[in-house]
Amino acid sequence: MGNVIRSRRDRLRAETIAEIKATALRHLATGGVAAISLRAIARDMGMTAGALYSYYDTREDLITALVADVYQEMTDAEQAAARTVPVGDPAGKIIAVGLAYREWAVGNPAGFQLIFGEPIPGYRIPPNSAAAQARDRACALLDDLVAEAWPYVTLSAWGRDYTWSDFQPHMVATIRRTHPELPPAALALALRIWGRMHGLVMLEITGHLGSQTTNPAKLFRNEMLDLTRDIGLPPPTVPLD
Repeated sequence: MGNVIRSRRDRLRAETIAEIKATALRHLATGGVAAISLRAIARDMGMTAGALYSYYDTREDLITALVADVYQEMTDAEQAAARTVPVGDPAGKIIAVGLAYREWAVGNPAGFQLIFGEPIPGYRIPPNSAAAQARDRACALLDDLVAEAWPYVTLSAWGRDYTWSDFQPHMVATIRRTHPELPPAALALALRIWGRMHGLVMLEITGHLGSQTTNPAKLFRNEMLDLTRDIGLPPPTVPLD
């Protein structure tokens, strides 16, 4: 009987946490990060503020939980796309991951804004938290793409003169742990690839592409193809759609 009661309590707690997170993301979508308030969320859910504090001690704790979820969802979508492309097709993998990134962002604009929008005043992802681990997993995926592409990459001399001191320690630690064979220039390439993926997506999510093109998906797809050509990769072996 005790196990049944605990199981029911655990299930109800999980359902309440999911509702808290969903409500917070709705507030974020309509009012930005400043709209995330434990008291406002409690009011919308018909809870007392004290009851909600039994789930999250602070607003920052809730934001950290949301950040972890968003990074996890984004990376899961990207990894699923990468698995559809065979090993030995680095251009195809980069394009597939880029397309998955855009599709996820378009379908989850509030989550996208949470992790890539305006920084939250006074907030930093706590070290060793689930959010930090999820962020590092997203970075590691880019590192995996570069590791597969690196034997094909052709960069000018100015693109290879990086040192590890050019990057934040947590980024260096991640790539040196997962791909110790790669040089600092490979980490720079990972960031440059992400920059190319991110730029058009950010313009689209923030509403700046709508007045410029009727087909942002086509624009993005061609940008990804150009990116792989620019760094010297052979053409993808899989369809782009």
